[in-house]
Amino acid sequence: MSPSLPNFSLSSRLLLLALILVFLVTFHLHRSPKTSSLNTLISHHFGGTGGGGATADPRRLFLSFSATANSSISSHLRALTREPHLAGTPSAAAAADYVRTHLELAGLETLTRNYSVLLSYPAAASLSLLLNGTLVKTLSLAEPADPTARAVAPYHSYSPSGAAVAPVVYANLGRDEDYLVLDRLSVDVRGCVVVVRRGGGPRGTIVEAAAARGAKAVLMFGNGVGGGVERGTVLLGGAGDPLTPGWAANASAERFRLADGEVRKRFPKIPSMPVSTVTAVEILGAIGGPPAPPEWKAKMSAAAGVGGGSTMVNFTYQEDRKLAVIQNIITTIKGCEEPDRYVILGNHRDAWTYGAVDPNSGTAVLLDVASRFGALLRSGWRPKRTIVLCSWDAEEFGMIGSTEWVEQNLENLGSKAVVYLNLDCAVQGPGFFPGASPQLDKLLIEIMKQVTDPDSEGITVYQTWVAQNGGINKIERLSRADSDFTAFLHHAGVPATDIYFGEDYPFYHTTLDTYEWMEKHGDPSFLRHVATSEIWGLLGLRLADDRILPFDYNSYATQLLEHANALTVLLDNLKIKPILASIRHFTAAAKAVQDEAKMFEVQGAAEDASSCLRLRAFNDKLILAERSFLDAEGLRGRPWFKHLLYSPPKDSASKLSFFPGIADAISDAKSSIKGEASNMVLDHEIWRVARAIRRAADVLRGELT
Repeated sequence: MSPSLPNFSLSSRLLLLALILVFLVTFHLHRSPKTSSLNTLISHHFGGTGGGGATADPRRLFLSFSATANSSISSHLRALTREPHLAGTPSAAAAADYVRTHLELAGLETLTRNYSVLLSYPAAASLSLLLNGTLVKTLSLAEPADPTARAVAPYHSYSPSGAAVAPVVYANLGRDEDYLVLDRLSVDVRGCVVVVRRGGGPRGTIVEAAAARGAKAVLMFGNGVGGGVERGTVLLGGAGDPLTPGWAANASAERFRLADGEVRKRFPKIPSMPVSTVTAVEILGAIGGPPAPPEWKAKMSAAAGVGGGSTMVNFTYQEDRKLAVIQNIITTIKGCEEPDRYVILGNHRDAWTYGAVDPNSGTAVLLDVASRFGALLRSGWRPKRTIVLCSWDAEEFGMIGSTEWVEQNLENLGSKAVVYLNLDCAVQGPGFFPGASPQLDKLLIEIMKQVTDPDSEGITVYQTWVAQNGGINKIERLSRADSDFTAFLHHAGVPATDIYFGEDYPFYHTTLDTYEWMEKHGDPSFLRHVATSEIWGLLGLRLADDRILPFDYNSYATQLLEHANALTVLLDNLKIKPILASIRHFTAAAKAVQDEAKMFEVQGAAEDASSCLRLRAFNDKLILAERSFLDAEGLRGRPWFKHLLYSPPKDSASKLSFFPGIADAISDAKSSIKGEASNMVLDHEIWRVARAIRRAADVLRGELT
C-alpha cells in the first residue's frame, strides 16, 4: 500500500516550484568553470548539424583549437626526434609507443597491426683509393655531420653484398644521356665503379642503369650541405615486402625465398653506397681521364676528368637482410550513418635518422588532428562516415607498412574506401604544395581559401599558393611512387591527396634532419604545422560529413583532356583518337553527375529510406569511378602498378607524368629496332587507357550499357 501524499494547497505548490527553480539556476551558475566554458564554446561554434550526436558545425570547432596547437605540435616533434628511429630497431618501438599513447590520451581507441617483413641493414663496408695497384688512402664512409655515430651508418637498403677493385668513372647524374656523353668520350663503364651525383632519378633505377652497362658498383653523393650523407632505399619494382608480393606479410604468411625470381628482381644486381661530398671530391680529384663536360664540372668542380684510367677504388659492402617486425598503429572513429565507408588519413613514423621533417613533422600534425577529433567526440559529434587514422611503419624501406595493410584489406578498400589523405614531410619550408587525384581539386581549393597563410598576415593559403604559381591553380598529380599514397592510388585505385609546406630542404635523409633545424629554420613558430593540421583535418571532416561527397569529376574531365592534348605533341591526333572519344563520354557523364548532385542539394536532407538509398548509390558512383582506371593485369613488366592514368612511368626521365603504359611504350620504342612490334604495343596501351576512361564514364552514369 502506497503512503498517502500531503495535501498541499495551491499556494504551497507554487512556492515549492519557485524554490526548485531557484535551486536549478543557482546550480547552473556555480557549475565547474571548465564545463561552463566548454558549453559556451560549443554553443558559439555549433550552428548547423554535425555528423551525429550534437547539433554542431564541427569544422568551426575544429579550427578553434588552433590557438595553442603550435605549442603541442612542437612538443610532439621534440619528443619524437630525441633519438634516431629506423624501422625494425628498438628506438622505432619507442616512437610507436609514444604515438599510441597520445592517440589514446586523445580518447581514441587504437589497434596495432604487426607484420614480419624483410628489412636490410649495413653489416660492414670499406673504401680505399688505389693508384697503379698501390694503396693511396683509406676513404671514410662515415657521415661528417654525425661524429658520434648515433644514427645508422650511411647505406642503401637492399643493396646486395659485393666487392670491387676497379677503375673509377664519373657519370654525372647516371642518366641515359650521361652515358651517351661517356660513349662520345670513348669511356667504357664496364668493369668500373661508377660515381654519380644524386638527382637523376630513383636510387634503384640509377644503380640498375649502371649495372645494365656492366658497372661493378655505384658510389652516390649529394649536395653535402653541412656534412650530411643521404641514406635511402634501392628497392625496385613496386612497393611493400619483397617476400610477399601482393599479399600481407603476417607472421604466418607464405613467403618466397630470396633466390626466387620474383624476389631477386626487386634488388639491384650490383652493390651501391652513399658517400659524403668530401669522399667524392677525393675520388674525383684523382681519377683523370678525358675532361668532364663544362655542365658536369659546374656542379662538381673536382671532376677535372671522367676517369677510366689507372686510378682505382677498392670497395666492399656486406648487407644484413633479416625478417623484422614492424608496427602499424590504426585508430578508427566509427561513422554513425555509414560506418562501412572509410575516410583514411595516414602518415609514416619511421625515419632514417631523427626525422624532424621526414616524417615526424607529419606525425606531430597527426597527433594534433587526433587530439582535435577527440575533443569533437567529447562534444557529442560523430562523423557520418568512418574516419581511420594510420601511423605507418617502414615507409623508408619502400612504403612497406602501408602496402602490407592495403594488401591485407584490399577487397574491403576496393568497395568501401572513400579517399586516402597522405601526410609525409608536412613542413620543409615556406610555400604550400598540394597534390591530389583530380576529382579532389575543387575541395582542396575551397579548404585552402578557409585557412590563413602561416607566413603572411591577412591572406589565405590559397592566395599565396596562386601567387607563387603565377596565377595558375597548379595541383600535382600523384604519379610518383615515393610515399604511402602509392598502394592506395596505384594499386587499389583509391583517390588520394599529398600535401606539404616547402618544396624541399637540404638535409634529406641525413642526421641534420633535427628538431633544432626545424625550430631555427624550417618552421620557427610552428604555424606552418598548424596550417597543415587545419587543411588536413578539414579535408577529413568534409569527406566524412558532407551528405554529397565533394568530388568534382568535371575537374577530372578537364585534366584528361589536357593530358590528351599534351600527348598530341608526341603522337598525332589520329593515333590517340580512341582516348579522345572516351574522354568525350567521360565529360558527358561528369556533367550528368554534377546535375544529379544539384538535384540532391535542392531536395535537402533525405528522410525516407528510399531517398537515403538513392543518395548512397549516388555517392558510391563517385567513390568507385577511380577504381575503373585500374587494370587487373597491371603495367607491362610491372603488374603491381595497376592504375593506367597515374602510376609512375618505368623511365624516370619520361616527359609524361600520366598514362604510364603509353609512356613506357614510347620509351621502349626509342630503343627498339622492331618498329612494327613497338607500334603494336603502343596502340594496345592507347586502347587500354581508352577502355579505362570509358569504364569510368559508365560507372558515373550508373547504368548497364
